[in-house]
Amino acid sequence: MTNYLVVLIVDDIDDCPKLLNSWEEIGVSGVTILESTSLHRMRRAGLFDDIPLIPSIHDMFQSGEVRHRTLLSVVESQEMVDKMVEVAHHVIGDLEAPHSGFLFVIPVSQTYRLGSQHTDG
Repeated sequence: MTNYLVVLIVDDIDDCPKLLNSWEEIGVSGVTILESTSLHRMRRAGLFDDIPLIPSIHDMFQSGEVRHRTLLSVVESQEMVDKMVEVAHHVIGDLEAPHSGFLFVIPVSQTYRLGSQHTDG
């Protein structure tokens, strides 16, 4: 069985609570949530010039610019991926629309949890 990493960058952070609750309702057992921003947003906000040559995460976020949320979840089936994508479209709307979000899926060949290794094959 192949596992999949689902990565969703949510443009409007107000969408996150409903999205996370909906994912949980369909059986997604874990999601890692990261604050993130884009180079475009940093430049548009005029913040790029103030960032050090090698910025820390703290440097990038101390200015209070508008942020995204990046959601990461590893799931065990294509069916679950399909359900997650459907829920994301329902909550966020058309992901093809500008400033809505960005979702991609990566096959995962190995996962490690609770001391046991899981491999595809």
